[in-house]
Amino acid sequence: MPIPEDVTGDEIDKDVKQELQSLPKTLAEDVARNLVMVARLIDEDPEGAYGYSRVALRLASRVAAVREAAGFAAYANQKYSEALAEFRAARRMTGTVELWPVMADCERGLGRPEKALDMAGAPEVHKLDKAGQVEMRLVAAGARRDMGQLDAAIVTLQSPELASNSIQPWTARLRYAYADALLAVDRRDEAREWFAKAVEADRDGSTDASDRLAELDGVEFVDALDEHEDEGEGENGTGGESADAAPQEDGDKD
Repeated sequence: MPIPEDVTGDEIDKDVKQELQSLPKTLAEDVARNLVMVARLIDEDPEGAYGYSRVALRLASRVAAVREAAGFAAYANQKYSEALAEFRAARRMTGTVELWPVMADCERGLGRPEKALDMAGAPEVHKLDKAGQVEMRLVAAGARRDMGQLDAAIVTLQSPELASNSIQPWTARLRYAYADALLAVDRRDEAREWFAKAVEADRDGSTDASDRLAELDGVEFVDALDEHEDEGEGENGTGGESADAAPQEDGDKD
């Protein structure tokens, strides 16, 4: 797969670069450049990221960072069985537990929420850092919802991290998940409160909490460009309604 000339491979994390030192220099550079492309594309073009991850995997399947990148690329494409296999391989190579929450979420994706809950109660969770423990809590709550245990999902998310006023990288997602769980049981006022709190914490727009909050408040957004085009069509006589046409009810709008 083609790689832009400005991608040198030096952009990768220093720990990954160190892992690649076990490879011949030219091969290490090729792998690094493919890993850079995975990181660049995984959010906007997951299929493209997946393609580059397969190239890296073909070149260096015995490097843990490559297996991990391949796992995340597969995960982004909802290839959960493949992702889980890659994460397990990376974990065997490193002996770390960092991938435990995403491995549990793969179990959810494979339709095995009970397995995800078993993993949420495993000793490995206690070895996770704070961010990993919050992520595990989110996965466990999702598993509860998969099983129709909506109230249990709410209880699962109730934690010191949720109650804290401190803004951490996980705060917006945790508050959002809690708001969504409340809404699922029709506790709308509480859900609105927590969507608002999620908006306060969501400094990089990682959630659509503002849209969910507006929806609860009955705010409807109109695309100004579309509105202008509609007016133009009416003036030209090509898109205007006839004089006896019934006005569109709000409830019929998309």
